[in-house]
Amino acid sequence: MFDDPPTIRSARASDLVRIQAIYAHYVEGGTASFEIVPPDLAEMTKRFEAIQARGFPYFVAEVGGTVAGYAYAGTYRARAAYDYSVEDSVYIAPEHQGRGLGRALLGALIENCTQAGYRRMIAVIGDSANHPSINLHLAMGFSHAGVLPSAGFKHGRWVDSVMMQRVLGDGDTTPPRPIRHADTL
Repeated sequence: MFDDPPTIRSARASDLVRIQAIYAHYVEGGTASFEIVPPDLAEMTKRFEAIQARGFPYFVAEVGGTVAGYAYAGTYRARAAYDYSVEDSVYIAPEHQGRGLGRALLGALIENCTQAGYRRMIAVIGDSANHPSINLHLAMGFSHAGVLPSAGFKHGRWVDSVMMQRVLGDGDTTPPRPIRHADTL
């Protein structure tokens, strides 16, 4: 797969130029994201800082000194009852797809969020034809939770949102304890 194994580490502000470029690819040419115009570096920096300020994990996969993909967890919904659920996002540079980076990044998110005390991870996947993302989530223990048909309109067609979820830690078998943000990689 790789001459040098990838390094999974916490993202840094200096990674944001590459993160923005990876994300722009998906916004402009795909349906994984429902954004229409790629956010600029200033907006990506603002989003990165907001995730960090809340103590959520944000990781990159580095291959040969270059950021080849990234993943982060964030708030699923803003209401207090959702505090123990997180939503994941995973994006891999096109030239690095199919090499296990998504699995490594999502695995790091799952481990970190479990250690922090979160109880459920939710994936909101753009497009029911996004088989790589759906299959990644299935391989990492997620199950289908539903489909929102034609939830968005992009590139001249209606696009579904696929909902998937995975139990973290004790799930809903015990009452939650306060969230303890684990050390990042």
